[in-house]
Amino acid sequence: MSLFLKQEDDRSDLQKRIATELQAKMAEKPKQQDLPDGVDDSAYIKNTKQTTSLAWIWILIIVAAIAITIWLTVLSMSHR
Repeated sequence: MSLFLKQEDDRSDLQKRIATELQAKMAEKPKQQDLPDGVDDSAYIKNTKQTTSLAWIWILIIVAAIAITIWLTVLSMSHR
């Protein structure tokens, strides 16, 4: 069993100072959210272009090359 002799709700000086600092940091947060996110304005975006509508042709060529490689591998193994 516990015995509660005296319980105070008063904050110590350290607790008050920490609470004040945290409130000041929270007040500065909305100011920091106005900063750019670093994606659209970054230097790595410069001199690049978006993927064209012909990108699916490259995907088709890669899939066909893989399929032909697998087919030739299976064909060569069946002749042994």
